[in-house]
Amino acid sequence: MAGLSKSEVADVAALARLQLSPDEQSAMSADLGQILSYVEKLQELDTTGIEPTAHALPHRTPLRSDEPEAPLDPELAVSNAPQRAGTAFVVPKVIGEEGAG
Repeated sequence: MAGLSKSEVADVAALARLQLSPDEQSAMSADLGQILSYVEKLQELDTTGIEPTAHALPHRTPLRSDEPEAPLDPELAVSNAPQRAGTAFVVPKVIGEEGAG
């Protein structure tokens, strides 16, 4: 497969919000063409009877049972907080005033 055209590379770059110089577009055209050629080559492989996998080796994630428990004591939850108001954490304001920003 030949490389992608410069216009196709420009379209993909625009979607990715990248600004590419003409030299970068040429290089990217060739590089993407090589990648697509490799993917086409992989399509030739016979994968009949091969299970799809996310990992090469079995990957087990043990889960604990989902049992309800007593809630954490609010005083204990905020006991190490740098700042608190009663049983609430005090955090810096992150949203500016209306019209600011």
